[in-house]
Amino acid sequence: MKNEIDIRSETADDQKSIYDLHLSAFGRRVEPELVGKIRSKENFIPELSLVAVNENKILGHLLFSIITIESEGKEIPVLALSVISVLPEYQKKGIGTKLIKRGLEKCRRLGHNVIIVIGHPSYYPRFGFVPASGYGLSVPFEAPDEAVMAAELAHGALNGISGTIQYPPEFAEDLP
Repeated sequence: MKNEIDIRSETADDQKSIYDLHLSAFGRRVEPELVGKIRSKENFIPELSLVAVNENKILGHLLFSIITIESEGKEIPVLALSVISVLPEYQKKGIGTKLIKRGLEKCRRLGHNVIIVIGHPSYYPRFGFVPASGYGLSVPFEAPDEAVMAAELAHGALNGISGTIQYPPEFAEDLP
């Protein structure tokens, strides 16, 4: 990597590279196909599908999308950090960290206050994620408590909200 990493929203021209990136990073089709399914739904926010680019090569991708929390008969829209990956040969170089930090800043600027992630409990806390169960949130499927995490982008955003985190059907194959 010679120059600085540029983080920007994806364009239509990036979609094949993003698919190939996820396929390379995960070694299976579930994640790249999930990205395509999310893009085709109303819960897709184009500005929150971010790529890390160096010398016109996409090295990483991060996607946030809308999910809901069912709380006292209401559906409260929040965001999921739906998928993130970095090309294997560029992992452990801070690209994922840059993507997440920039993504969280962009989410905040766009007025989103809550992010949910199901991920590695030793990685996401550095970005402000804590077990969602501490907020009274759970998922309707089997997942380790410490892997289901939430972050408030605005202090107190989850005050008075507890309930079940609901992912849309397109996530069915990717959830634990």
